[in-house]
Amino acid sequence: MATTKKKYLYEVDLMRVIFIGGVLLNHTTTAFKNNMTDGSGSRLFIEASHLSLHFTRMGFMFMTGLVLVLNYYNKDQHWLKFWKKRYLNVGIPYISWNAIMLWFTTITAGTALLWPEYFSKLWDAVIHGNQFYMYYIIVTFQLYLFFPLIVYMFKKLENHHLAILVVSALLQLLLVIGIKYWLPGVDRDSWWYLFRAYGLNILVYQFYFIAGAYVAIHYKEVDAFIEKYHRMIGWSTLILAISTVGLFFGNQDILHLSISATLSIHQPLIFIYDTFMIVFVFWIGRQYAHARLNGLPKWIDNSIRNMAKVSFGIYLVQTIPLTMLYGILSLIDVPSFVTLLLLPIGYVFVLGGAFLISWFCYKVPPFGVLIGRPQWHITKGVRKNVRNNRAVKQTVEE
Repeated sequence: MATTKKKYLYEVDLMRVIFIGGVLLNHTTTAFKNNMTDGSGSRLFIEASHLSLHFTRMGFMFMTGLVLVLNYYNKDQHWLKFWKKRYLNVGIPYISWNAIMLWFTTITAGTALLWPEYFSKLWDAVIHGNQFYMYYIIVTFQLYLFFPLIVYMFKKLENHHLAILVVSALLQLLLVIGIKYWLPGVDRDSWWYLFRAYGLNILVYQFYFIAGAYVAIHYKEVDAFIEKYHRMIGWSTLILAISTVGLFFGNQDILHLSISATLSIHQPLIFIYDTFMIVFVFWIGRQYAHARLNGLPKWIDNSIRNMAKVSFGIYLVQTIPLTMLYGILSLIDVPSFVTLLLLPIGYVFVLGGAFLISWFCYKVPPFGVLIGRPQWHITKGVRKNVRNNRAVKQTVEE
């Protein structure tokens, strides 16, 4: 029997690149902002424009739902095997990089490394996911746990997928309204950790996972809809991006919120902006997929594909170049506007450094296991042999 290969979605590669690039830009601008004088125009510019970068986390949540459903929705569902594979592939890098980062930040801070204290801090970081930008992993662990229920819901209600998406969107809107206007006045000290630290709770991101699942199941229809209305979507996204600046000043000058509350991603307008931005990035990804068939320069295509391959690794290792950047900026004593002008250089340093570390892990065994791309298997040997065995098996079947 002939085997049918699943179509490779090149647009997903560019979406990964845009979202991981946005994550690092978000964190890099924070590093530069902290090195600027309070009240300076440069610092105000960074703060006022910062909300426009807050689509990246939600974009990754969408991508996770999209890719998981694409890979598993039409497969025989062996959920124990799914959980084993996913928790190992993500859990090993998660624990490893928490350990590495804790050691790295301790050493670079010039603090003595006391092993009992080190392991105590490591355990706290692992169970809470509150260090080194690892919040996304904790949310992903919860998604893996509930993913079979999401698949079951879409299969059980196969004629009501749009209703599922609409209800999810309304629930998301109510959640962010409650988080912004009701939750700050509530004493949460006695709450369970995942509700007290709501930024780590999957419920706060449920719409983006559901939207990813919906797009995966109705890919052609969604693609056609976005292509038809892409100009309206693009202009709406631009208007919403600009409106985030107004939101910043409204939060500061009218609602008198703290700077952390002002820049929170859990706001009604940000939810709407994120949704439009994710849809627009999807359209950009589709244009890249089309361009590949019409003479896109090879070096651009290779750069996007290579960065997409290690995007998860870039996310995991970003703390290393970011910590180095904080150290470098602390040694620079220049006016705030000069610091702002140095931002592109700092961004290239962080993105390039994270990519090089991830690419090393990807290429050099056995470090691939640290970025979820192991080059070896306990029972099958190195990755090359695994690929060769699969190629031989496919040839025989064909």
